[in-house]
Formats: sequence, C-alpha cells, structure tokens
Amino acid sequence: MKPLRQPNTRPVLTYQARVEPSPPSHAFRVDGFKDVWLLRNRYVAFVLVGNAFRQSPPFTLPESAQRWAIQVRHENEIY
Repeated sequence: MKPLRQPNTRPVLTYQARVEPSPPSHAFRVDGFKDVWLLRNRYVAFVLVGNAFRQSPPFTLPESAQRWAIQVRHENEIY
C-alpha cells in the first residue's frame, strides 16, 4: 500500500477574536440585542473586555451573535 503523498500535519486553525478600539461608525446597532451590530449585512457582536472591544465572527442570525457575546462575558466574568 502506498503512503500518503503529503502527511496531514497542518496545524488546526482556531478563531481569535479581533480587538477593536470601538465598534465601527458604519455599523448599525440591532434593536432588542445588547451587544449585536449589523456590519456588512452580517450580525457581529462587540464586547468590551478591559479597555478594548472584542469582535465576534460574522453570523447570519442576531441570536447567534448575542450567544457568542454572552459566552465571552462568562469566560471573562464581565456582567
């Protein structure tokens, strides 16, 4: 049996939240959600951690972005 031509030793990439000084001025806040903004037709959450905002990956549903924000708040014990 022939060995694989290229071993699968590539590192697994994980998402690192971006650190922003503030939510962008061209983003629109979504009514009914605490941390969710509409940015380029996607829903993005911004959570203040320390002295900078952490930005979530883009989501198609605002509930998903809010869940991400709640999870980040619990991980960093922010209430």
